[in-house]
Amino acid sequence: MDSSPTIRLLINGEPRSVPAGISLEELLGLLGLEQDRVAIEYNLSIVHRGRWAEVKLSDADRLEIVQFVGGG
Repeated sequence: MDSSPTIRLLINGEPRSVPAGISLEELLGLLGLEQDRVAIEYNLSIVHRGRWAEVKLSDADRLEIVQFVGGG
């Protein structure tokens, strides 16, 4: 059994457990999302892409991740 510490987040309305100490940038990698194709709202505030690596997530944080899709 894995005993690594985790935190619980609410991502797009769905609860999810992730490793403690993870940043927004690391979360995107964990979720398999391309950084140039998303916008992130973190606890009701939009976070600029340049800050994703420095923003560390905490238990009970709420995120809305919007993924841009191209087409025509």
